[in-house]
Amino acid sequence: MANPAKAKLESENGPPIECRFNPSEFKLSKSTQWKAPRAKGKNAQSLRFQQGQSGTLSMTLLLDTTDTGTPVTTHTNALLKLMHVDRNLAGADGSRNKARPPWVRFRWGGFTSFKAVLEKLDLTFTYFSSTGDPLRAKAVVTLKQFEDEDDWPPQNPTSGTPRPHRLHHVQPGETIDRIAATQLGDPTRWRELAEANGIDDPLTIPPSAVLIVPDTQGVPRGR
Repeated sequence: MANPAKAKLESENGPPIECRFNPSEFKLSKSTQWKAPRAKGKNAQSLRFQQGQSGTLSMTLLLDTTDTGTPVTTHTNALLKLMHVDRNLAGADGSRNKARPPWVRFRWGGFTSFKAVLEKLDLTFTYFSSTGDPLRAKAVVTLKQFEDEDDWPPQNPTSGTPRPHRLHHVQPGETIDRIAATQLGDPTRWRELAEANGIDDPLTIPPSAVLIVPDTQGVPRGR
């Protein structure tokens, strides 16, 4: 059985940070700003689009080094470093005291986030060795979209699928037709899942894979 894909944060200025344990879930938020002009004598106003807001991605990561006994700060420091100013990044100008931390992308299986900055990090150390070294920590991570992108990156290099409607974390024993039945309401729509995720062999989906679920309002294509 193939090892589960590891979630990771890919950094602009260094090697990726691989999660020791994959998150159990993550939350993706996006909003837009609309203006409501006065509409005297009407039942409702006609909204006018103003601008999009930066998307956010939040999750909780478990960091644990009890298996090795080494301090968990090795991993927490790597996350903290993503909030440190790097004067070697593009756009930095020492003469104007202009610099910024790096942007990152969250990647897990077929899912790739927008470019983002680590906006907020809450660390809680929960377990310690007899010498006082922290061995376990909970990291609550909030990523905020770094720049405007016409669309988020394709969620699988072979599918060309645009931003997903939602994601499904494959559980042990699940098959693609069962997932299609629960997520799309029809087991015969498994081909849509296979196409959206670039799956050539539907019998070899590893447990813990993250699948893109196409919009359930779409019309089944049938083959």
